[in-house]
Amino acid sequence: MAFPLSDPDSRELTGGDLLAQSLKHVGVEVAFGLHGGHLDAFLMGCEFVGIRLVDTRHETVAVQAAEAYTKFTKKIGVCFVTANSGFSNGLPGLATAMADRSPILCITSSPPLRDAENNSLQGIIDQVVVARPLTKFAHRVTNPEDTPRIISHAIRVATSGAQGPVLVDFPIDMLFSPVCRRLISWGSISSPFSFAPGLHMGAIEEAVKLLRSAKRPAIIIGAGGNSSQEGGEQLTKLSQTCGIPIFDTTKCTMSIIPPNFPLHGGAAGKLALLPMLGKQQPDLIILLGGRTGMYLGGRSGAIVPKENCKLIHVDVDGGEIGRTLPVDLGAISDAGQFVTALNSHYHTAPFSGTVDSNWVKDAVSIQHLPSPFEQQPEVSPSSKRLHPYHALKHVFSSIQPGSIIILDGGEAPLWAADVLSVCRPSAVVRSTGNLGFLGNGFGYALGAAIAAPDRKVISLHGDGSAGFHFMDLDTYKRFDLDIMTIVVNNFCWGMSSNGQELMYGKKNPARPISSLSPVAEYDVVAKGLGHASAKLERIEDIESAVKRLQGIKGPSCINLLVDDKPVHPITASMVGQTDDPSVVVVPYYDNAPRAHYKF
Repeated sequence: MAFPLSDPDSRELTGGDLLAQSLKHVGVEVAFGLHGGHLDAFLMGCEFVGIRLVDTRHETVAVQAAEAYTKFTKKIGVCFVTANSGFSNGLPGLATAMADRSPILCITSSPPLRDAENNSLQGIIDQVVVARPLTKFAHRVTNPEDTPRIISHAIRVATSGAQGPVLVDFPIDMLFSPVCRRLISWGSISSPFSFAPGLHMGAIEEAVKLLRSAKRPAIIIGAGGNSSQEGGEQLTKLSQTCGIPIFDTTKCTMSIIPPNFPLHGGAAGKLALLPMLGKQQPDLIILLGGRTGMYLGGRSGAIVPKENCKLIHVDVDGGEIGRTLPVDLGAISDAGQFVTALNSHYHTAPFSGTVDSNWVKDAVSIQHLPSPFEQQPEVSPSSKRLHPYHALKHVFSSIQPGSIIILDGGEAPLWAADVLSVCRPSAVVRSTGNLGFLGNGFGYALGAAIAAPDRKVISLHGDGSAGFHFMDLDTYKRFDLDIMTIVVNNFCWGMSSNGQELMYGKKNPARPISSLSPVAEYDVVAKGLGHASAKLERIEDIESAVKRLQGIKGPSCINLLVDDKPVHPITASMVGQTDDPSVVVVPYYDNAPRAHYKF
């Protein structure tokens, strides 16, 4: 039945309408995606109920924008991708959301149910089967009247326990078919959503005992520790009560820690420097909502010491507790609930520990140690290109405080992380996450800009990661978003090229497939997409250009030319090159003992 757009009340209620109304009922305000005819009934429904549609140039960007949106709003992030082709393009977004435990709802469509296994248009891949390993829940709706119940259930699965993505497939006939109102299955769509999981009070009592005996305690927060602003207030209260420094993992946004909080020690990786400085390591670590593994030094003991250190691990997923490292106390709980319970205890029984305040000062001050690159020339004598450390220091010194910083790439984010504190950001998102995925920054910047339109978003890429979704700068312009894209351009995959050099030596000129084009003009492409832009090759031009572009309403782009040297120290440590003949160097992982070596 055709209907006039000017008179939506005169038409039949379709499955697409019911889907849009269900989302609106649970508080969805924005959905990210890319058009496909399969979804038109749903998209029209969104228009009628007032859900804002933000369309991208690639489905991966849409799914990752939903992920960033949920990080900054604490609401479910919603995205939509069309049948098969769009779904396939969206898989990287589902994979990163699953790996990084981000609650998003992905809506997709498929051919009519009657055309199943009929080699129909965009119907070759069974999307539910493919999506299941990459989601917490994947389901195909076979009756449009079931939509409210299924949507409510999917969102509860996404946001409960260890959070993650969910996907619901609506065959096109389910979206375009009229709904029989008396058969609608409401499920729990009108029921309040459950509170975050609490914990056994015995865990608090044991934690108090461990804190009482600790002299060098440290708190490390992961993405799960960033559950709410109230959680941030409780965390800083606990930190001040006990005198415990707070560190964050690579993925954590830091947005819940107030700017210049005196007990914030920055990235947890800095703890690995303590022995090199002749300082003692922590004797107690409280890991809140974070997972052990690569970003906490694996099993090396560099960040979480192997000896003379107790570990309290708090996570909503009990399967993560003890997965990599032995724990002294495991608590299956929301991190905020755990911290709040500790604060309640100390409200009635004052903290009686003996924390070494001098050690705390040492641990917090590591982030402010002078860089070994500070005294190096700002311009490479050989290449005449800018030193990456100095170039980015000048960039971030010129960025307005309170900005959201998105870091995407290999070595470029490492150089940026060394200096970005000078702009006092309100939040930092390192987009590579547990999959080491590149290109996420485009979607993350989009989601952040939609979620926080009052803040400037700085999206920094290496020229490698910039190549993934640069065309979505068109999306930034169409929605007039306040995003500044910075391409740190050194004409190569920096971590790959430098890793090969570390492995095979400077005298070996071979660098298989690690070079990029020296003639790529990212600023020119950005200008063609409607962005204010600049190409920066001189230190003295950086401050004025950055400030000028920040003063222009809407998106902008900087093509920052830098040298590919020196090798960043973290790249060197990750490669793990050694002259020890008893081991096999396994780049980016722990080195392995050499078989049959005569010790």
